[in-house]
Amino acid sequence: MMKFTKQNFFFLVGGMIIYVVDIGVDFWVASRYFCQGQYSWSILMLCFRGLSSLITQVFSYEWFKNDWEGTDTGKLKLVFLVHLFQCGIFIRYWLALKYGCQAAFKQTSSRDASEADPSNFIQKQAIDAVTDINMLRVFKTFLKTTPQLFLQIYILMEHDKTHFYQYAAITMSFCGISLSVVDYQISLRKSLPDKDEFHVLSKFIYLFYKLLTITSWILSISLIALLSVRISVILLIFLWICGFTWTLKQHTTFCKSTKMEYLYRTVVGIILIFSFFNIKGRRAKVCISIYYATHIVVTLGILFVYIFWKPSIIEEICFTIVGILTILSLVLGIIFLVVYYSHFHPTTYCRPQACSDEVDGVAGQKDRLKTGRFQNFLMQ
Repeated sequence: MMKFTKQNFFFLVGGMIIYVVDIGVDFWVASRYFCQGQYSWSILMLCFRGLSSLITQVFSYEWFKNDWEGTDTGKLKLVFLVHLFQCGIFIRYWLALKYGCQAAFKQTSSRDASEADPSNFIQKQAIDAVTDINMLRVFKTFLKTTPQLFLQIYILMEHDKTHFYQYAAITMSFCGISLSVVDYQISLRKSLPDKDEFHVLSKFIYLFYKLLTITSWILSISLIALLSVRISVILLIFLWICGFTWTLKQHTTFCKSTKMEYLYRTVVGIILIFSFFNIKGRRAKVCISIYYATHIVVTLGILFVYIFWKPSIIEEICFTIVGILTILSLVLGIIFLVVYYSHFHPTTYCRPQACSDEVDGVAGQKDRLKTGRFQNFLMQ
């Protein structure tokens, strides 16, 4: 059984601090846009924040209800009220800090001890609590952070004037995405037996792969938005429909209720707009190749449209910088992707019999450890 370490505890504290700062930055940036008369930007910022908060609260409460089924209904009603006021995530952080502190500083456990051992039980509680937070942060990242990053980059490209708060919002978006994707991968590693630890080099390779591919795609969509906001919206809706349809065909089984399962699939469709996720834990070489090949074709197509449709814009320094950054981040992102899946992916370290049926996930593996919700969650 993987241990919850002091390093994990300090990362948890850092994640909570970034979460609180991120809330403050969102309202600060929205208020600045409002004061400048940019009401549409302010409303969009708050809408992204509100939508992500609403959906994460719904999933968080549903998980509490599933975990506490048959327990005191009074406590569950109190939890419902806290989630209703959009503060449910803080209950999860409190539980994670509580169990994490006990596991990291007060408990000593052996890897060979059974789960019935009190010390190992605390370890499992801490890991499960952090895993739930990481799953919710994946939702928040692609429902709020990534769209806000797209919005801020578009605003910077559209207007010559820039302000400090815009760079602050972009910085917080990058920090949020970085922390979310790395913590997610750490949780995935902890859920898989017979694998190597997620070392520093592995984390950086994985982080650069995700950040660079996402950045390149956001820059590409921003360039489309400069040509026509309507076309960019139609493209995003089309990509969501494709992702949602693919998710339906995968017959996911993440939620107990049908309504929650469809909400989950809707959110996955949004996530697939920006980044690839293997949601069934099956071999994904073909899917991931098609996914990023499409990104390459669309990105190059956008740049060619600018060159031949609006040649005058090529002389502008802004387009030159954005074009170079788009191509560079895409090329480097694909390189890091290949390196990660060739040398640092969890299955590189699994026994052959444990990895014969899947590349990214843990769903459906009888000889893998029981991992609760995570075994049916997004597998990357």
